[in-house]
Amino acid sequence: MLEAVLLGMIGGPQLIIILVVVLLLFGGRKIPELMKGLGRGVKEFKDASRGDDDDSHRKDKESKKKEENTSDKKDEDSESEAK
Repeated sequence: MLEAVLLGMIGGPQLIIILVVVLLLFGGRKIPELMKGLGRGVKEFKDASRGDDDDSHRKDKESKKKEENTSDKKDEDSESEAK
């Protein structure tokens, strides 16, 4: 049983071999794109796992930003009309 556990472990040399194979399969240009996609997936997963509470909180922040932007534009318009 101990032998089966030891055979399943991945060490340093095995990781190097895996990285070389991945580099050969995908090439140097494609790997950053793959990592970016992986990062987006992890971010979406974290956002989804946080639940609906964060979504409503995020919507509140977005609505406040929109209100600030519209009030800033109104102030600019009134200043330009005064001139």
